[in-house]
Amino acid sequence: MFAKTFSAKSADIAKKWVLIDAEGLVVGRLAAIVATRLRGKHKASYTPHVDDGDNIIVVNAEKVVFTGRKRDQKVYYHHSGYIGGIKERSAKSILEGRYPERIVEKAVQRMLPRGPLGRKQFGNLRVYGGPDHPHAAQSPEVLDIATLNVKNSGNR
Repeated sequence: MFAKTFSAKSADIAKKWVLIDAEGLVVGRLAAIVATRLRGKHKASYTPHVDDGDNIIVVNAEKVVFTGRKRDQKVYYHHSGYIGGIKERSAKSILEGRYPERIVEKAVQRMLPRGPLGRKQFGNLRVYGGPDHPHAAQSPEVLDIATLNVKNSGNR
């Protein structure tokens, strides 16, 4: 006959902690890999309606790279809520500003599904601008994204 489709339950899930060093990595490629891991699509036990992704720590987010002229030309928009209140900032001004980790956070957040599950999965992401993080007690395993594909590194 037919095999039953596997559906993971919350009790069956084993979450790992993964550390990614973003220095010299291309933003979009980094975000795509992080979003896939946050959703849990890299696991054989992937279930669409369950949060079975890993906890991800991204360090050195201020040292990410944009390809081409995106660093100067890419524009991020947000709205104040008032009429005509659209605001814009370039990627360069955000990276040189106070919170450069927001570039990586927004890139990943926009690759996750909208809704309660996507918000919960986004909560499993921790991004730090510098090389230090307070999650050493979780003993995260290091994932080297630069070696997965030659295009992942901006300085080829």
